[in-house]
Amino acid sequence: MKSAFLEFIRSSEGFAREVAEQVPAPSAIIGSSLSRVDGPLKTTGTALYASDYNFPRMVYAEPVRSTIANGTIRSLDASVAEKMPGVLLVLHHGNIAPLFRVAKGGGEASESRPPFEDETISYWGQYVAVVIAETFQQAQAAAAAVRVTYDTAKPNVSTKLDDAIPAMGATCGPKVESRRGDAEAAFTAAAVQVDETYVTPVETHNPMEMHATVAVWDGQNFKLYESSQGVMNHLTVMAEILGVPKENVQVISRFIGSGFGGKLFPWPHSALAAAAARQLNRPVKLTLTRPMMFSNVGHRPRTQQRMRLGATAEGKLVSLQQDYRNHTSPTDDIEESCGEATPFLYSVANLQITSALVRRNVGTPTPMRGPGAVPGLFALESAMDELAIKLKQDPVALRLAHDTLIDEENKKPFSSRHLKECLETGATKFGWSRRTPEVGSMRKGDLILGWGVAAASWGAWRGGNEASVSLKRDGTVRVSSGTQDIGTGTYTVMAQIVADKTGVPVEKIEVVMGDSSLPPGAMSGGSTGTASIIPSLVDAVKSAVKVLLATAVQAKGSPYLHQNPATLTMTTGRIHAKDQSPESGVPFQDVLRMANLAAANGNGKSGGLGSDTKANDYSTHSFGAQFVEVEWDPGIAKLRVSRVVTVIDGGRIINKKTATNQIAGAVVMGVGMGLMEQTTYDPRNGHAVNDNFADYLVPTSADSPEIDVTFLDIPDPMMGEYGARGIGEIGLAGVAPAITAAVYHATGVRVRELPVRIEDLLTSRVTS
Repeated sequence: MKSAFLEFIRSSEGFAREVAEQVPAPSAIIGSSLSRVDGPLKTTGTALYASDYNFPRMVYAEPVRSTIANGTIRSLDASVAEKMPGVLLVLHHGNIAPLFRVAKGGGEASESRPPFEDETISYWGQYVAVVIAETFQQAQAAAAAVRVTYDTAKPNVSTKLDDAIPAMGATCGPKVESRRGDAEAAFTAAAVQVDETYVTPVETHNPMEMHATVAVWDGQNFKLYESSQGVMNHLTVMAEILGVPKENVQVISRFIGSGFGGKLFPWPHSALAAAAARQLNRPVKLTLTRPMMFSNVGHRPRTQQRMRLGATAEGKLVSLQQDYRNHTSPTDDIEESCGEATPFLYSVANLQITSALVRRNVGTPTPMRGPGAVPGLFALESAMDELAIKLKQDPVALRLAHDTLIDEENKKPFSSRHLKECLETGATKFGWSRRTPEVGSMRKGDLILGWGVAAASWGAWRGGNEASVSLKRDGTVRVSSGTQDIGTGTYTVMAQIVADKTGVPVEKIEVVMGDSSLPPGAMSGGSTGTASIIPSLVDAVKSAVKVLLATAVQAKGSPYLHQNPATLTMTTGRIHAKDQSPESGVPFQDVLRMANLAAANGNGKSGGLGSDTKANDYSTHSFGAQFVEVEWDPGIAKLRVSRVVTVIDGGRIINKKTATNQIAGAVVMGVGMGLMEQTTYDPRNGHAVNDNFADYLVPTSADSPEIDVTFLDIPDPMMGEYGARGIGEIGLAGVAPAITAAVYHATGVRVRELPVRIEDLLTSRVTS
């Protein structure tokens, strides 16, 4: 059995090398630091976001939110509101037309319960009514006049997650997510043990652009202007909730001011705006306020993770156990998969991971940048740092000693894993060799320096996608797909791929997306967008060029009339013989004019990574290493992250500028996770008390450290022709545990519950 497995590995490695050799080298456009093609639209205010759309006779909707977190509505009196100036309609459970649940196997909604389905209240701020009026101010005033009384029960928003219920798929007790060997016995026998619990708090998505819907109903069809990370899924969900055929719904999200996962799936406000538009036969705009962002559109749930690591006296990891749980809402089972990276990040023979859920009176959690893996890596990498200290080993050396090229969870080789290179490169760039291990031993004037490190990982996936390409007679190219750009640079990457394949300059390429009427496109989530789009885009370009070459041998006046199209090619925007230079050929638009064609069109389609039978023989992930320096001033109790070096193994990098922006932004978000962010619920009523930017702290420019981003830029042969993987999440993974490791190195205080607070550090014995 063992020899057969080794033979499989050898054959797989050979295939990987063979495929890697076929991955084209970077061109002048691929891997360049190209500025965003949509940048001028955004900086001039020309780009329209969801709430920017206005239409004749448009009216405004303002939700009425519950002021309790647990109970039922006893009465709802809208009589005063209905008589106020400009008020057209007040919708609630008693008068709204039916809104339906989404069938299993259909699209994915954020909350399984449609708005106003019943009079049960499960979380503070839950929508109980919505007022529609001629102006926004009138709607706001009327919403405040709606009187609601409740039969109230005590809410449970406890931060202690000890009252677990079985996780999804488990009939009793914690759900076993992964198991190999005998982790408990190996831990008990281990010479060196770490047994600690790590906690991450509720974090709230705070994109610059808040959620909004503008709903237009023409008597038969809905046109919904949304802030959505998945226009195709949004269409499916809204059709089911509204009870109309999918062809009667169009979703448009041309520009999105970031989402971080919070805009992946439709929230109840979308259905309320659409229902009001249908009932009034007028366009309806519903825009969330910042406080609503804290209760009505999801959050990263609180997690509690017990980590048990066992090692030999020499430092060999022999046991790894992770028992995690997270809170969820009363109506939905949302699991934060904290064990996503644990089974394969390090080599260990004995492992067990379990999970459980805890019900709380909060809104339904939802993915937040790096769901599962990011809080999971906080626990795993913190425990690894504690193990290194107990072993008196260097934290980088301990990780390198347990590197593996085999995913021991599923016994598959990694398609491309360069964690070792990330750690080594990062250590060199950071100057890790100058680190002295003793707590408080490194100084910069009056400041005490702390250095920490953590590994990072995120899955590499690819979804299905379709795209269309039109080579037009005016010399421009139009490329379209029903995906969306959430601010990550998708417009630019698509233009780069087309430019690389056709030789047409980027400035002559029009990219159209963010519309469900276009060829079905992938979601922008899970770091899958670029990897999903590229294969279908390449296929579409090839198809359009094939049409063009066939035209070149048939068009009257063409220099290639009656020739074999297989002898022709297209480069630098010109048709020419393969054995001759592009300058010898003719511009592609001339061929179209000769044939009296408006365009040569091509369509492309690609399946997800799971549809690639050979790719299924591999484990596909991105990796990285985070090196962090903190400055601790004990005299004034001030802590600051001063420097971060991050090295990313994210496959081929298509655009270095937008990719660097992604990683740097993620690092800043990691500073927020490590030092600042926490949503706090009032135990009396379940209200998120810090539901504003005055009380919910996020990093500002002054809090941002010096950031050095390095990409290994090694193509992944399983991820398509260019070998590109997604990088949206990997930049955040590992930042928080690297911060707390650095904090311990500076102060001697081990923080196991985020965020790090100054009061945690006042117990430090390092004073000067």
